[in-house]
Amino acid sequence: MGIIRSEERAKAELDEFRRMLMASAGAHRRKSQHDHRFNGAVDETDDGDQGGLVCVTSGLSFLGIAIVNCLLIRGYSVRIIVDNPEDLEKIEEMESNYNNGNNNSNNISAIMANLADEESLLPEVFKDCRGVFHTSAFIDPAGLSGYTKYMADIEAKASENVIKACARTPSVKKFVLTSSLLTCLWRDSTRQQENSLLINHDSWSSESLCRDKKLWYALGKLRAEKATWIVAEESGLNMASICPGLITGPEFYNINSTATTAYLKGAQEMYKNGLLASVDVNRLAEAHVCVYEAMNKTTGGRYICFDEIINDEEGAEKLAKEINVPKSKFCGTERGTSNAPTQFQLSKKKLTNLMSTQQRPCYNQSQEQL
Repeated sequence: MGIIRSEERAKAELDEFRRMLMASAGAHRRKSQHDHRFNGAVDETDDGDQGGLVCVTSGLSFLGIAIVNCLLIRGYSVRIIVDNPEDLEKIEEMESNYNNGNNNSNNISAIMANLADEESLLPEVFKDCRGVFHTSAFIDPAGLSGYTKYMADIEAKASENVIKACARTPSVKKFVLTSSLLTCLWRDSTRQQENSLLINHDSWSSESLCRDKKLWYALGKLRAEKATWIVAEESGLNMASICPGLITGPEFYNINSTATTAYLKGAQEMYKNGLLASVDVNRLAEAHVCVYEAMNKTTGGRYICFDEIINDEEGAEKLAKEINVPKSKFCGTERGTSNAPTQFQLSKKKLTNLMSTQQRPCYNQSQEQL
């Protein structure tokens, strides 16, 4: 948002979005003809576990597309925020094609807003939405400047703008932020206590350490998450934050190479300490929706999300091939690092316990279609 994208990435995003619409349309056609929940106006009185209008910022991003798909399969109507007229027009065209012959005529809509500009977040942006998924990451997709300290400032300000707008919108009851595992693990080792080797949802990275190491992506996510928690607590808005490891999935590196590179700054140190973790984009999307639905009955909170911890050379080689980077990016040129003792322990127990009760996965039927 506010950062010019390359034509190649824009095309890749729209192609992926088109595939997502086709897959989701098939899922919706299998729904009962008697299910008219989303024909016409949003039923604001329905506070059940499923359904209603929600908004996804950066809905054309790799993660955004996966979240939108998961929401559509579960029966939600989705409003996508884009930041330029071209994307808006293309989504509207695809939306028209998607809705042709589909009883769920209000499943997808789009609106344009610059999240970095508070005045751009007009009342209609989140109007009638019950919840908002703020997934935006402010990067330079063309790879010209990478993720800079300036972008960290933009990300923090934009996240604050979004949640303030949500807090002003009466219909919005829940807010889910995509943060990062990096907001939990960058801590000053000289100040660690023996009982603090466990890193979980209660752990926070050190802002000063991120600045000293020039870990701008970690700093941006950290400042963004802290800013949103302050607003949520002041306004009473029910909020959850998901802190994922390095996002992986088909073609992710080709579409989001800058985000991957930014996340991997300091990768060798993470690998050495047993803190280099990855997560598949579809499982991450499902975690977002699962947490969102659980917020109907409980308050949100923070959740760490990852699939694998890369702590040996075999795992490093597998990940390197998947995201098209040298294995030395993780484990350096030295051999035998796989036998080094792990200094820290990552825990995703809170999210695992929550998702173990989930009986409606997003991707059990449609995974191969995406």
